[in-house]
Amino acid sequence: MDFEAFNSSLEHEVPPISLTVQLEALWYDGKGQWEKAHDLINDLTDNQSAHVHAYLHRKEGDLSNADYWYRRAGQQRPATTLEEEWRALVKRLL
Repeated sequence: MDFEAFNSSLEHEVPPISLTVQLEALWYDGKGQWEKAHDLINDLTDNQSAHVHAYLHRKEGDLSNADYWYRRAGQQRPATTLEEEWRALVKRLL
């Protein structure tokens, strides 16, 4: 799956079955379902999940919590828009 197919799948009611949990979280976030996205990765501690978790807390506006998760992911909070970060994360995880 490429980015365009992923993005187009947001028109459907359910995510594609082949997605990793991190991509599924970003899919739900792309649908405006922040809580569902957060629930999917909340208890995961691998680097990819930590990065998605950081992005979600940044989107929520909880920057101190976001920065904690960026550090856990070995990342820094980006100086990009949330939309740009979402796209970059999806592309990276695909």
